Amino acid sequence: MAAPATPDSGAVERIVIENAAIATVDAQDTEYASGHIVVAGNRIESIGAGKAPEGLANVVRRVDATGHLVTPGLINTHHHFYQWITRGLATDHNLFNWLVALYPTWARIDEQMTYAAAQGSLGMMARGGVTTAMDHHYVFPKGSGDLSGSIIRAASEMGVRFTLARGSMDRSEKDGGLPPDFAVETLEGALAATEETVKKHHDASFDAMTQVAVAPCSPFSVSTELMKQGAELARRLGVRLHTHGSETVEEEKFCHELFGMGPTDYFESTGWLGEDVWMAHCVHMNDSDIAAFARTGTGVAHCPSSNARLAAGIARVPDMLKAGVPVGLGVDGTASNESGELHTELRNALLINRLGAHKEAALNARQALRLGTYGGAQVLGRATQIGSLEAGKLADLVLWKIDGIGHASIADPVTAIVFGAAAPVTLSLVNGRPVVEHGRLLHADEDAIARSTRDEAQRLARIAAES
Repeated sequence: MAAPATPDSGAVERIVIENAAIATVDAQDTEYASGHIVVAGNRIESIGAGKAPEGLANVVRRVDATGHLVTPGLINTHHHFYQWITRGLATDHNLFNWLVALYPTWARIDEQMTYAAAQGSLGMMARGGVTTAMDHHYVFPKGSGDLSGSIIRAASEMGVRFTLARGSMDRSEKDGGLPPDFAVETLEGALAATEETVKKHHDASFDAMTQVAVAPCSPFSVSTELMKQGAELARRLGVRLHTHGSETVEEEKFCHELFGMGPTDYFESTGWLGEDVWMAHCVHMNDSDIAAFARTGTGVAHCPSSNARLAAGIARVPDMLKAGVPVGLGVDGTASNESGELHTELRNALLINRLGAHKEAALNARQALRLGTYGGAQVLGRATQIGSLEAGKLADLVLWKIDGIGHASIADPVTAIVFGAAAPVTLSLVNGRPVVEHGRLLHADEDAIARSTRDEAQRLARIAAES
């Protein structure tokens, strides 16, 4: 999608950021040891070395960013917000046993719970530099209210750019799936509700704050017909497709037993490979799987902490990148990554991948930063709009404080935020609007969110115990 012309009226409000180290994450990996960024409205107007141009009209704020690194805002490509209120459970389980343990509780969520959980998930990510979030929500108990609407409302109030992957499940225990029978939708109901959500909430414009994807949950909780018709629905409506793929060896075995083929071949047979598709995890991929993803432009949401928490394995990210597969980073649900912070995934992606076959050559600091920014934009289909700091792109950016005790003695700024401790966020802009300052949310009460998430977690636990 081509960018509309940036407004040139003198009336547009400008924010000027100067004296910053800048990592643009553009195609050339351009960096400035001391540079400036001019934000005009919701766009980046100019970026470069040294001071900002003189004589700029209507400058409403000047930021002296001495001691800071400016990067594109982080982009989360896989999450399950509702799990914020079931953190710390089944901590010694693998994926299948974990799902079996938690599905009966998850199947009791309601609108009030999902709203509180979305606030907690979004708030934690935003404080840690996330400017674009996504949520794969696939649990829709009967009579639970407007769950999709509650999640979108939380993101809008927080001021974060957002993609809702409207999930679904129609293969329950009686059909050989994992979810309990009362936790799934019918095929027809899932497709109708997904279409309604897209038509009501999806914004296809360049500067969209809310988008929707079609997202049946996984091969072991979704029928083949829902996969096929879901893909057809997404392409008819012009939106992206998302699901879980190749997460565990158990999934590989499941697909061979049920479909007579591995996950990637199954996805291809159902129309689920393509430039409009991204999948979470993709841990157990062989050479032909990676080649198929590269050939079709299918994207991957790499979730290193969750993969480790559930003992799923190490995804072959260096091989994917070498083959040309688009790869972004994901938090995954906070019942399998209790911190819920994407900036820690930069470090974990680098470290965990160095435990794989490529050792110290697996990933470097700049590749890790690219995964969390431009790679995420590619995966969400928004690389022309966000993911790098370039004139004409949307003003989603983060100022990381690197002159404090945790980072001041690390000479290279990018190494400081990837290898070092989680760097404090001094300022985060989304669409040119501040959403975080000095590590605190500007549009939400953090203490109130903490209370409501605790209360909803306790209410859910009581309901599940009584059931």
